[in-house]
Order: sequence, then structure tokens, then C-alpha cells
Amino acid sequence: VIAGQGTIGMEILRQHPGKIHAVFIPVGGGGLIAGVAAYIKFVRPEIRIIGVEPEDSDCLARAMKAGRRVTLRQVGLFADGVAVKQIGKETFHLAHALVDEVVTVSTDEICAAIKDVFDDTRSVAETAGALGVAGAKKYVEQTGIRGETLVSILSGANINFSRLRHVAERAEVGEKRERLMAVTIPERPGSFLAFLKALGKRGITEFNYRYFEGDVARVFVGIDAGREDSNQLITALEAEGYPVLDMSDNALAVEHIRYMVGGHAPELPDEVVYSFE
Repeated sequence: VIAGQGTIGMEILRQHPGKIHAVFIPVGGGGLIAGVAAYIKFVRPEIRIIGVEPEDSDCLARAMKAGRRVTLRQVGLFADGVAVKQIGKETFHLAHALVDEVVTVSTDEICAAIKDVFDDTRSVAETAGALGVAGAKKYVEQTGIRGETLVSILSGANINFSRLRHVAERAEVGEKRERLMAVTIPERPGSFLAFLKALGKRGITEFNYRYFEGDVARVFVGIDAGREDSNQLITALEAEGYPVLDMSDNALAVEHIRYMVGGHAPELPDEVVYSFE
């Protein structure tokens, strides 16, 4: 298996005989990275071999740090193609000797990579298959590298159809173009309009609100803004008297709480529900 998957390394060097800075490889059991690393490091040892794993299934990253194979107590299942508790014995023997580093990526970063692949090729990679692209993007962000050739291996099959909606919703967060904020506004007529004016011309990607008996309302709002712009926005909102909490990096809020707004409001016996487009 290792030798067979290693032929991908041969294909890469044949298709691109020019300079390559690094190759980014998804890691599950380790067969792919072991085989590709064995070939490339023998033929072109100057090329960096970088493994990519989900943050919640990082068996190789932990093994490299410990210098031995380790067993994860639990693994995340979003990238189910690489959901492995322990790296293989022979694959780790090769990876430990040949792999330069391992990058770990979040679920949102994987979703953003799937969108990037689709935008460029109109192909929809599965979650594990897009790891290489996600890792390359993070590597560029962390190192600031420019003007180099990076290769990402896309493995696996097409994504399950049931995952598409989840991926689409999370991609904007992964691209760091959307910020999810918890904001407290007054519970009185006109508050929403005043809040919109405070946001300026920024786009709202979602707005989750439910009536709560009291003087204040707590809302979740998704805003089309990068991290730097969101910091400026938070400062501006707080200056207007709105308490704000940026929840974009809170996995519980991103994955669950944003969908829990709703239900019957006993304080509103004459409530009417409308659906409109």
C-alpha cells in the first residue's frame, strides 16, 4: 500500500519538474504520506513534506512530538476519511524519518478549502480530501511565504450530499470573512433599525433573535467582516453602548448555539409567524 501510494510522488515530480517548495499531504493511517515522502525525499530531498490533519484527529502530529506512536482517546468525525486513533507502525517509521512538519486545521478551514477547490475546478472534494489545500493555506498564513510553488494532494471521493449545506455555512467562517457575534440590544421598538445603522454598510449573513421578557434582547449576528475589520466594528459598537462578544472562534457557538434560537414564546400569546422571501 505504501509503495503504491508513493507513485503519486512520482506523478508530481514528472508533471512539475521545476522547483517545488513543499508538498501538503492528508494524513489518516499514514500510508499516503509515507509513500510519497519516501519517493520524493529520495529523488528531490530539498522538497519539504508537510502532513495535514484535522485538529481533532491529529495522531501523526502528536506522535511526531512524542517520538513514538500515541493513541488518541477520541477522534473527530467531520473528516471521517482520516479519523484514525493511531498512526500505522510502518507508516510512522517512515514519516518520523522523512516528514518535515505537520499542520493541523480546523473544521471551518477544511470547509473553506472545499469551497476554494470548487471555485477553481468545479469539483467538490470530500472533507478529508481537502486537507492538503487547507494546510497549504494555513502554512502560507503562518509563514508569510510568497513566490514559491506549493503542491496539495486531493485524495478521497466526492463529498456526501448531506454535508454540502454544513460546508457552505462554515466556509465563510473558515475564510475568516464572516464573524459571529453575540450582541445585547435594548428590547424595544426601533432597536433593530438602530443596530443596523450602527453596523454601517457591512453585510449581515445571519441574524438570530428570539423575544425575551425583559429590558434587553440578546442576539447572534453573522457579519461579513474579516478579523481586523471586526475589531474595529466591536470598538464602534461598544462606543454606541452595545455589549459585544466575538464568538467566531467558539466551536460551541458556531456549531450549536447559533441554531438553538427559536421556539414558543409564552410572553407573546398573540404572536404571528410569517415566512417571506
